Amino acid sequence: MEDYSKYTDEELIKRIRSGEKEISDYLIGKYKNLVRKLSRSMHILGGDSDDLLQEGMIGLYKAIRDYDEDSEAGFMTFAQVCVQRQLYSAVTAANRKKHMPLNEYISIYATGKTGDEEEGMPLAEVLCSVTDESPEKLFMDSELLAEIDRIIETDLSPLEQEVMRLCMTGMTSSEAAGVLNRDFKSTDNAYTRAKSKIRKALESR
Repeated sequence: MEDYSKYTDEELIKRIRSGEKEISDYLIGKYKNLVRKLSRSMHILGGDSDDLLQEGMIGLYKAIRDYDEDSEAGFMTFAQVCVQRQLYSAVTAANRKKHMPLNEYISIYATGKTGDEEEGMPLAEVLCSVTDESPEKLFMDSELLAEIDRIIETDLSPLEQEVMRLCMTGMTSSEAAGVLNRDFKSTDNAYTRAKSKIRKALESR
């Protein structure tokens, strides 16, 4: 069997486009641990952890299928965004269906980052930044988390909701902008507004 490790991901993608479909199995195996790590950053209450892993693998398949080998972004970056987008869609779909509070479908300590990449802010830190509560207090206070979830649903604009939930998975504002296909400034401003609205709503309780 050919040693594909001596080729770059981008070179392998070109070969897949030329008809060497078996190379897809190599890339899937290479990035399966990345998918596992990202999928572990979120969980859906009452669901099998394998469900999220499957969703993440779907995101990886899409990355292999859709990657533009002429893109300035490397395949690894593109793959991570695709996997995170797929997981985010699964989580938000489950939230709409089951109306669960935040602590029931997102790990408050998860960052969703891998390797040596710059880490995003875990949910615990995001919530601490708007509540002044310790992560331990937040973890124990399910009523507070449920109230924050309600505020997100009722007080935030659709864009602010999307940005806040993406950042709560551990994404930076820049990464959230990429997932939402928006410019960084408007995404970061939406994140700032969302935190401010949550803080004010909590203070007025």
